Amino acid sequence: MKFIVSRNELFKNLSAISGVLSSNNTMPILDNFLFEVTGNQLKVTATDLDCRMSATIELNNVEGEGTVAVPSKNLLETLKLMSEKPIVFLTEEEGDKVIMKFTADGGEYNGHCYPGNDYPEALSLGDCRGFDIDASILHKAISKTLFATGTDELRPNMMGVFCELNEDNITFVATDAHKLVRYRNNAVKTVEPTSFILPKKPLQQLKNVIAGNNGTIHVEYAADNNYIRFSFDNIVLYSSLKEGNYPNYKSVIPKQNDKSFIVSRDSFLQCIRRVCIYANQSTYQIRISLNNEITNITAEDLDYSNKAHESITGIYTGDNMEIGFNARFLREILENIDSPQVKLDMSQPNHAALIYPENQSDSDEENLLMLIMPVMLNN
Repeated sequence: MKFIVSRNELFKNLSAISGVLSSNNTMPILDNFLFEVTGNQLKVTATDLDCRMSATIELNNVEGEGTVAVPSKNLLETLKLMSEKPIVFLTEEEGDKVIMKFTADGGEYNGHCYPGNDYPEALSLGDCRGFDIDASILHKAISKTLFATGTDELRPNMMGVFCELNEDNITFVATDAHKLVRYRNNAVKTVEPTSFILPKKPLQQLKNVIAGNNGTIHVEYAADNNYIRFSFDNIVLYSSLKEGNYPNYKSVIPKQNDKSFIVSRDSFLQCIRRVCIYANQSTYQIRISLNNEITNITAEDLDYSNKAHESITGIYTGDNMEIGFNARFLREILENIDSPQVKLDMSQPNHAALIYPENQSDSDEENLLMLIMPVMLNN
């Protein structure tokens, strides 16, 4: 098997799929890219068994067809140090070994490879359903929710993003029990309601690859084998879905909030970043004192005699109240809201607070809601 491919084209596609590879594989074959040449196309694949990503590259000069598993580390490091030139790949069998040679820039590089039939096969989705979603919408949905996913392995169903699709909209939800994010978009709908939990790793891959993409992504899912497939441009990504039921997120979103605070997102965020430096570095507790005149934000670390206090101007409606938050969680939420001003809806110091763009309305095509649980204040 012999073919010629552009260095830039190959490196771009291998880099795009390489994030699927794991650093602690139990099967040595998973440290490799699968090269499949069929006709005038080269299909490159990476997998960790749970997630599989492929890219197809058009070729001009091909002799023969076949498959071979190529060690990923050496190939990527070599391509990274090469300039844009056509690269000639050639596979040879030496006894029970497969050798891949590639030449470029006057050099020749030989490496031991593995037969392509040793590589795990792609799972067939079988009977599946699907929908289309703009890449920009999916990218935003992932960006707004991924940071809020859980890390507790005892709650694996929270270590992913919940996707709920119905005839009105598509909703993405993530929570780690301390914070919750719900992103909803009315532009994507389906006549057959469904829901599933997407793992973090493939979502991070999608986020990286579709950034700046203005095209459409075709999504197919099969409930019977718990797999999902994303197809766009020359890329296909397969992923297993998280098993189990997602927590009833709707039940934790408070409906009755008689206190609100409207403030500049940037001013609020910068204030929290500064004050947080002086908070206890294990709890990151900050105190927000709200009244109709001025809002005070304080942090204190008694162990090191550290203390910080700042005042910030906003529009507060409701009775005076003091409420505590973990500053890191609050900072993460504000960093993932794009609106110039944000609104906080609250009821009691021990009840969850809602944070969302101030100019947002229920009739908007896009709706973003974030929730943060308060912490108990020290007297």
